[in-house]
Amino acid sequence: MAVTYVIKFDVVPGQRERFLGLLGDVLDAMRGEPMFHQAVLHRDPASEHRFMLYETWESHEDVVAVQVHRPYREAWHAALPELLAQPRDITVWEPLRADRARGGELQRASEFGRRG
Repeated sequence: MAVTYVIKFDVVPGQRERFLGLLGDVLDAMRGEPMFHQAVLHRDPASEHRFMLYETWESHEDVVAVQVHRPYREAWHAALPELLAQPRDITVWEPLRADRARGGELQRASEFGRRG
């Protein structure tokens, strides 16, 4: 079953560009993983130092056992204590429904584990 992680980051002022560069490298590498679905990075409009990453994978077990240990994540994980003002806030969610615009029409991608 797919799993979504909502991860919030409070970046230390002066570390924003380094944070975005290292995270960008990880996101670029993740895109090639067979269990990866999607990731969307957001910035808080009230603060240029607050970010939220929405990340969906095929399996929580795969993320924990395999994905977090990928070599392309090493520099990112090592830098987090210097980059963040406080530890990441990570919550785990199970998708129930996804709606996306396609060709000007709203398409229901899935609902409650069924294809729509």
